[in-house]
Amino acid sequence: MTDATAPQTPQPGLEPGPARKMRVAAVGDLHVGETSERPYRDLFERVSDDANVLCLCGDLTNYGKTPEVERLLEDLKLCTIPMVGVLGNHEHECGQPQEVERMLTDAGVRMLNGEAYEIDGVGFAGGKGFVGGFGRYMLSSFGEASIKRFVQEAVEDANLLENSIRKLRTERSVVLLHYAPVVETVTGEPPEIHAFLGSSRLAETIDRYDNVSLVVHGHAHRGGPEGRTNRGVPVYNVALPVLKTLGDTPYRVFEI
Repeated sequence: MTDATAPQTPQPGLEPGPARKMRVAAVGDLHVGETSERPYRDLFERVSDDANVLCLCGDLTNYGKTPEVERLLEDLKLCTIPMVGVLGNHEHECGQPQEVERMLTDAGVRMLNGEAYEIDGVGFAGGKGFVGGFGRYMLSSFGEASIKRFVQEAVEDANLLENSIRKLRTERSVVLLHYAPVVETVTGEPPEIHAFLGSSRLAETIDRYDNVSLVVHGHAHRGGPEGRTNRGVPVYNVALPVLKTLGDTPYRVFEI
């Protein structure tokens, strides 16, 4: 859990009090298929009573097909609290991520891909993120042109994340990603694929800003539940398969 407070304008004769805490729920990797029959109706009904905002961390569908998104939206419409979200790699599989994003936006989800939103004094920033590895093992732009193009995409995704965070003026902010920014939350997956589960470039970007209170991501189904950036920002893996190992609640709730 995380806590953060922001100063409020005091009334005459009163000392400033703490900002009202917000309960933020987060989940990713629902992987709704086109033959799914209302698989997450209970989740979206329940979360509306448990939290003030819901973060959706990508891979909400299996292949990014229109019928899959339609099945998802049948359940999503039961959510009565504000929703923010990012796409995952599975939403790109069918080659229509813009259409998936449009459908989610039309359903009321505030999608993040370089954008930022403020809800009741708390900022929300983020994007899908990308791969590339962690720490000293992060892939560098050296050698073949194909490697350089690969690394350039990782850099561009980190730049989108930076643009998103930079737009916020809130003292408390939540960053949503699909890919992991720290190795701790992919540990548990085979080491051979760690480089394909996230990138330290994302954490380096986050650590340039003092107002980030919490980072949530998905993607690593067998990864660890939490970690921290070098500056100490808490990072949580909220992929549904990970949450199932922690208990019977199909999302995680944080107070900030």
